[in-house]
Amino acid sequence: AQLAKSPSPEPVVSFGGVLNSGGHIHGGAVKLLHLRDGLPTDERNFNILYLVSSAQPAFADDLVRHCKRAGIRFVWNQNGVAFPGWAGPESERHNGPMRRLREQADFVVYQSAFCRESAEEFLGPSRVPSATLVNPVRLDRFRPADPPSGGGPLRLLTLGTHGYAERVLSAIRCVRVLRDMGTAATLTIAGKLEWPGGPDDVAAEIRACGLSDAVRVLPPFSQDEAVRLYQGHQILLHPKYLDPCPTVVIEALSCGLPVIGSASGGMPELVPPGAGILTPAPLVWDRMITPSAEEQAAAVQTIAGDLPAFSRAARAHAEAHFDAQQWTNQHRTILQGLLS
Repeated sequence: AQLAKSPSPEPVVSFGGVLNSGGHIHGGAVKLLHLRDGLPTDERNFNILYLVSSAQPAFADDLVRHCKRAGIRFVWNQNGVAFPGWAGPESERHNGPMRRLREQADFVVYQSAFCRESAEEFLGPSRVPSATLVNPVRLDRFRPADPPSGGGPLRLLTLGTHGYAERVLSAIRCVRVLRDMGTAATLTIAGKLEWPGGPDDVAAEIRACGLSDAVRVLPPFSQDEAVRLYQGHQILLHPKYLDPCPTVVIEALSCGLPVIGSASGGMPELVPPGAGILTPAPLVWDRMITPSAEEQAAAVQTIAGDLPAFSRAARAHAEAHFDAQQWTNQHRTILQGLLS
């Protein structure tokens, strides 16, 4: 399509077409829905190009070059980077395009302090003006079930794009440990199992643990389906190592689900004491360190002992820190400053 610079003195934003691809909007693109709903957008006539590192459009380099020639301002939203522990020798294949695009940005938004730290480590230092804005959520949409459902086994949830096996397999084993300790629990696994052989590995682990009656596996989900998933469960298991700024954690807290995970990456910035339990972990880049099934099970039992208080704290923290309207207003101020 023919692109042109909008003459508007106010921000008119393009997302490089990533919201027009059809199917479920997930992962890094979800946050763009808030900007789309709160700011004028136009994919052909715009004065701000806004791209997210974890949801890049095809031919992003060509698009940025065109926009720079046309005098269109470019904002880069930096999520995590590739590191040897999960990407191995493919790390630079992921990091190279991010490095090039970040260097051309007029402004960089980092999704967490950890996102900034890891970008400095693997993409190099940056002199581009920047801000740290943690991912948002629509608090009126992602909210606790009313009334909260209770009774029966504990309902555990792990969801998102699952990039490596242990984060899912350890959650399955957690249910086995809980049952062996006399705590009734079920687990729902939702989202894409991205590692090679993922569905087979998960099915085999469920059989090996004797949990065919307690674990269900669901495919990728829409935003509407995500709300129902959170509201139908009580605790989120998110044991991913070095997760930069997981939206699923923010959404879960907003729905009153305490979070169990790793005290690594951006997680300590998102989950305060009282709203969940994070297992201590060192910062290393050459391997993945996932909380064990036993550590997760112990955390589940602690939270289950005072679940209403943990749930209230989770929602209160979300209300104080993750409001989408505030996030959009902060962006409006940044974009207006670029245009002036």
